[in-house]
Amino acid sequence: MPDATTERPPTEPGEPRNHVTLSTASVYPRRAAYAFEAAADLGYDGMEVMVWSDEATQDADALLKLSAEHGMPIRSIHAPTLLVSQRVWGRAPGPKLRHTVEMAQEVGASTVVVHPPFRWQYKYAREFADLVRELDGAGGVTVAVENMYPWRGRKREMKAYLPGWDPTDHGYDHVTLDISHAAVARQDALGLLDVFDGRLAHLHLADGTASFKDEHLVPGRGDQPCDKVLGELVRRGWSGDVVVEITTRRARTAAERREDLAASLFFARTYLTPGDHPPYEPPPGHAHRHLDAWDEDDLVDDDEDGDGPAGTRLT
Repeated sequence: MPDATTERPPTEPGEPRNHVTLSTASVYPRRAAYAFEAAADLGYDGMEVMVWSDEATQDADALLKLSAEHGMPIRSIHAPTLLVSQRVWGRAPGPKLRHTVEMAQEVGASTVVVHPPFRWQYKYAREFADLVRELDGAGGVTVAVENMYPWRGRKREMKAYLPGWDPTDHGYDHVTLDISHAAVARQDALGLLDVFDGRLAHLHLADGTASFKDEHLVPGRGDQPCDKVLGELVRRGWSGDVVVEITTRRARTAAERREDLAASLFFARTYLTPGDHPPYEPPPGHAHRHLDAWDEDDLVDDDEDGDGPAGTRLT
């Protein structure tokens, strides 16, 4: 069986048509500079930048410098819409989305990924669909709303997003499919390809299990149909980017982190290659524990009253 360091053999039907890029979040808690370096060394096609506390991710000039230094184009930007990035660029979420689109234009990225509003962001939630519609296509940038999931505490399920966590219920023109999020939501990721159909603009590749935590495992280490999703996208002639967005924060060494990034790239390229090829399973990796990828579960207050961050009621 080939491993992640094995050179990808040439294929008769041709090479994968999709760009496989690396999210800077995949090296957390390391910084963006390390992600650019690793992506270049391993042969990724480009980068997705997660905008959060790392100052380089907030600065177009710094990102362009990293891109030029490592020869890695920035193909997409993830807006600072996570719990851990609520204070990046201020507290007002609408202007932050506008700023993200502007930065995407500056660095040459063609896609902005955005989460739906949190439930306590009432005003933003009311204007969200209209704002996305306004910004989508501005300066050649596609704004793709990401599928999320219900928050499940020890005692109840909490409604954390407005107008909702599932983009199939809303009329967004473009969506991002995150396979790890589908696992948490207990949705069929393969079936979502039919549901999203022509609206699917972007893919976050990461595995998951039937946990209530957003795990973002190396593809092949969970129980999601990552291989089948990639194969079906090839069959359909889909041309969007496939972004490796895994967690490596359990890696004990830089070598282990690189191995996970390499295994994810090899998995993606294997199943995005048209034609017949041997199956690939990543090395076993670290002992599995259900763990939230970005430490966001530590910020969720799932007490008996169902209060969210800053005492916001999520029932």
